[in-house]
Formats: sequence, C-alpha cells, structure tokens
Amino acid sequence: MNSGPHVFLVAGEESGDRLGASLIAAIRRRHPGAQFSGVGGAHMAGEGVASLFALGDLAIVGVGAIATSLPKILGRIAATAQAVVAAKPDVLVIIDSPEFTHRVARKVRARAPAIPIVDYVCPSVWAWRSGRARAMRAYVDHVLALLPFEPAAMQRLGGPPCTFVGHPLSERVSALRPNAEEARRRLADPPLLLVLPGSRAGEIRRMAAVFGDAVALLAERVGALDVVVPAVPRLAEAVGAATASWQVPARIVTEGAAKDAAFRNARAALSKSGTSTLELAVAGVPMVAAYKVSLLEELIGRAFIRVQSYILANLVLGENVVPEFLQRFCTPENLSASLLPLLGETPERARQLAAFARLDAIMDIGKAAPSDRAAAVVLECAAPLTNRSAKQWR
Repeated sequence: MNSGPHVFLVAGEESGDRLGASLIAAIRRRHPGAQFSGVGGAHMAGEGVASLFALGDLAIVGVGAIATSLPKILGRIAATAQAVVAAKPDVLVIIDSPEFTHRVARKVRARAPAIPIVDYVCPSVWAWRSGRARAMRAYVDHVLALLPFEPAAMQRLGGPPCTFVGHPLSERVSALRPNAEEARRRLADPPLLLVLPGSRAGEIRRMAAVFGDAVALLAERVGALDVVVPAVPRLAEAVGAATASWQVPARIVTEGAAKDAAFRNARAALSKSGTSTLELAVAGVPMVAAYKVSLLEELIGRAFIRVQSYILANLVLGENVVPEFLQRFCTPENLSASLLPLLGETPERARQLAAFARLDAIMDIGKAAPSDRAAAVVLECAAPLTNRSAKQWR
C-alpha cells in the first residue's frame, strides 16, 4: 500500500510545467512514495507525470483563434476536472494560467468540495481585476506567491490565505551572476549588450525593429557592440529573420548554457517589459525596458490596470529604478539615449546596481528553495495524515 500523498497538478503552459516539475521533485524528497498525476509538459513528464493531453492544445493566441478553439478548450477543462474528481487526490495544485486552471478548480470544488486546492502563482489581482481575489475564496484554499508583495495584496483584497514561497529565479542565481573573470568581461570592450525583444511571436514582430534601430543609434555613439539576442528554440528562426536587417549584427543564442553565459557577461540590456527584467536584475545587468501593444490593448490597459510600473523588477524593488518606454514613447531615440549612460561608470548605472543589490533580501535569495517552501505548504493543505508528515519537515 502506498503511504505517500497523491498530488494532482494542472499546468497550462511551459512556465507552469517547470514549476510543477520542481514541486514534484521537492515533494518526492519528503515523501518518496508520493503519487503524481495531472496535466503538464515535458518537464513534468521527466518527473514521471503522463499528461492527460498535450500542453500545446492550450497555446491559443489571438481573439479569432480563441473563438474557433473554444469548444476544444471547454472540453479540456471539463475532462481535466472529471479526471481530478475520479482520481480523488489528497490535494489539487493548479499552476498559473488562471483562465484555464481556475475554471478547472471551480468545477472540482463544485463536484468534490473535500479536495484541498492550492493555487501555485498568485494571479495579478494587484494589477487588474482585483475582484478575482475575493472570488477565489470559494474554490482556492491557499495561494503560493512568487513575489514578496503578493501576500499583503491578497489579504488587502480579501482573497484566500497566501504564502510567499519565492521566485524560481532565486534558484538560478549562480547561473546568472558572473565569476571574477566574467565580471571583468562586463567592463571590457566591445560591450556585450543583451537585447530581449520577447518570447512570443507577436512580441518579436512588434519589438524587433525598434530595438534594432535603437542599437544602431547607440553604436553610432559608442562604436562596436557585441549584441546577443536570447531566443526560445521554437522561435529562433523568427528571431533570426527579424534581426537579419539590423545594422548591427546580432548573435542569436538558444541553448540554456549560452543564454546564462550572456547574462553573466553582459554590461547592459534592452528588454521588453516582463519577467526578463527581474531575471536581468537578479543577474545585476542594468537595463532599459520597453513595450508596445495594439491600440485596443492599450485602451483596455489604461482602463483596468493599476500599477506604478509595468516592469516586474521595479514592482519587486518598490521603486521605478529601471526606465521604461511604452507605446508612442518606445522610440529608437528614447531607448538609445537611456542605454548610453548604462555602458559607462555613471550615476544612472550605479543607481540600478545599488537597487539590484537589495533583491537578495527582498526575495529571500539564498534561503530555502522556493520549490521546497511550496512543497511544505502543499503538504500541509493535503489530507490530515499528510499534514502531520509535512510539519515534521518544516
């Protein structure tokens, strides 16, 4: 008879799949006999979880695509909820992708209210649609937050109990920060400039041209630049095509070790707003951030989004230390002018580096691994027997 807990995990995209795999490994360290099932991708499969269906089935982009794929998506939601109820797990963990995972959770709660439900990755209720926080109390028992300010936000908005477990980036610090030789390379010529136009095809289409023109203007001022563009493998061809016309040649890197090396050697970066800005900040790379969306998306954002910055690094630090240029302000001239001082020993560069140095304390970097913290909370939310076992490990 298996003495370990049965954990059912539901991830909706690759980032959630990675979180799920790390969580599985952390739980297994505590309970070697634990059982796992659910929806995931290659990372969770590597931990022995056979997904109910391929994650690619949920990779729907664009209003038209969503409309035509809606019956399939609704079918996946219903099938997943049915599988959870039939499995009778000790705990259900939904991971990010709230448009999918929360619908699954609501169905499970209605049909099997005794199953504890943990939401791994706090939805951005602090930025928009704040009413979601209170609504989650009906079907989520505990939220695991990646960002340190989220538990207070969830409490303020009347949401479920929320625990800060840490961002997975904190487990990659050694891969992102330079050794002594790499630190010297950061200051050597030609400067290595990281350019990150995005990890989605639409972002690359919108950002690549303006980023390329900004780099060209910067090169006119400083001379030679070693430009590196990290890309996810599936979009490498698209990134190569988008950067082929740049006046300053760019090296496209797709392999994980090469990307990490670029972060360790970079003197500065030009990045689209998003998670990449926090990754750069943890690596200690001063940056300029920018973003463009359609007019409709801009109008929606202005009406509903309530944050002092769209840059994750700024939000975590609690100050707008990284300059950001959005929409019509995202021009080659603005971007190059703000990048220029980051390449030298200037007050602008020093200010960013000083702020980034505070991240270890803010994000609890160097303490317990986020996956281990998450595992402890998940086990405490599970059945009573699992509860007692989990507390022995905390």
